[in-house]
Amino acid sequence: MDYTPLMQEIGYMFKNVSLLEKALTHSSYANEGHGGEHYERLEFLGDSVLGFITARYLYEKDRGPEGELTKLRAAVVCEKALCSYSKQLGIGKYMRLGRGEQHSGGRERPSILADMYEAVLAAIYLDGGMEPAEQFVLRFIVPEAETQRRRHFKDYKTALQEIVQQNPGERLEYVLSGASGPDHNKTFVTEVHLNSNVIGVGRGRSKKESEQQAAREALKLMGYE
Repeated sequence: MDYTPLMQEIGYMFKNVSLLEKALTHSSYANEGHGGEHYERLEFLGDSVLGFITARYLYEKDRGPEGELTKLRAAVVCEKALCSYSKQLGIGKYMRLGRGEQHSGGRERPSILADMYEAVLAAIYLDGGMEPAEQFVLRFIVPEAETQRRRHFKDYKTALQEIVQQNPGERLEYVLSGASGPDHNKTFVTEVHLNSNVIGVGRGRSKKESEQQAAREALKLMGYE
C-alpha cells in the first residue's frame, strides 16, 4: 500500500515506512496468517509519549492548579478525542484489519482509532525523535485544549462584581502589578483591590487572563470557589 498520502496528512515522511505500517496493523490481521507485528506494542509506547508531551504543554501554557491540569489533560487525550484526531487524518482508510474485524466495522471503531493514533505517534517518535512527535501531538492538542477551556470557562470577574455590588459603597479595582518574560511569552500579574485592600493576585498569559485569575483568588478567599 502507498502510505504517501497519509504521511502528507500526518506532516511527517517516514524514513522507515515499516514502522508506520506496523502502527496501522491490527492484531486480527496479523493473526490471520499474514505475519508481522501489530500495533499494540507501539500503542503502549505512544501512550507514554502522548502523556509526557501533553503534560509539558499544559504545565507551560496553563496557570491552573494541578487538579485542573489533570482534568484538562484527561479531556484532550481521552478515547473520544484521540478517535477524532485519527478521523481527521483519515487513518481508517489505511488500517490493516482481519476480515472479521473489517466486516464488523473496525475501521470506524473508536477504540481502534484511538489506539492507532497513539501507535502512529510512537512510530514517529522512533523514526524521527521527540521533535516531530511533539509537532504531531500539539497540532491536535492545542486546539482541543482551547475548546475545552472555553467550554468550562467561568467569568470570575463578573461573579466577583455581582457579589461586591450587594454592598453599596464597595469598590473593586484591578491593578497590573508586574509582567515578565519575552514579548512572545509574557506572564502578567494583576492584583484585585477591594477598597484599596488586595484580596487576590492572578497570573496569566494576557492581562485579561491575569485579571480573571485574580478575581478567582478573591472568590476563594471569600468562600465562593
